[in-house]
Amino acid sequence: MVEIFFSLDPNGFSRCYINDKRFLWSNKLGPIIDRYLVFRARQGDSDAFCRIYERYRDCLLVSAVALSNDINIAEDSVQDTFVYFAEHLDGFSLTGSLKGYLTTCVANRVRYHIRSKQRQFSGLEEADVIQSKLCDPSKGIILSEQLKKLTLALTELPAEQREVVVLHTQGEMRFGAIAKSLKVPLNTVKSRYRYGIGKLRSSLKSLKSEVEK
Repeated sequence: MVEIFFSLDPNGFSRCYINDKRFLWSNKLGPIIDRYLVFRARQGDSDAFCRIYERYRDCLLVSAVALSNDINIAEDSVQDTFVYFAEHLDGFSLTGSLKGYLTTCVANRVRYHIRSKQRQFSGLEEADVIQSKLCDPSKGIILSEQLKKLTLALTELPAEQREVVVLHTQGEMRFGAIAKSLKVPLNTVKSRYRYGIGKLRSSLKSLKSEVEK
């Protein structure tokens, strides 16, 4: 029997263990690792599910904060996503990107929480809390500062443009997949992204100029 196990090292490389022999691969093996972990999780392997959680928790939280500008909604949305994922594993079939699928779920939960709680976007200072959620403290401070700037710029975008930008840049989803998820024409998605990314670049440039003054 051939036993295969995957893990990630701190440098972003995939470690593949085949019958206790270790091989180091580039992180291009990501989709293969995802399929293997999903397969194991569907077999009842709780460790495989935990690895999926650890693999995507932080990037999903960043996406949720960028979409909502509210750390509480972001944390609830990520938690809801993994609970839903766990409850529907038996019938789950990975046909595309796992990261894209989870990011779409997070975006849906963000919309739900914003509508149900009827809350306005909270202040940027709450984004600081995300720093404690990161695995690498040395990167946490940098990401927190970047997140503040990005969140401020994103809040200036219409919700439709903001969602497409986050799904494409953070969720690494193709425009076709985004169009299918949002149930809108492909050209509409491309248009929202084009206008959104243009406004985002302009806003970030303005913020940079203000900081340098």
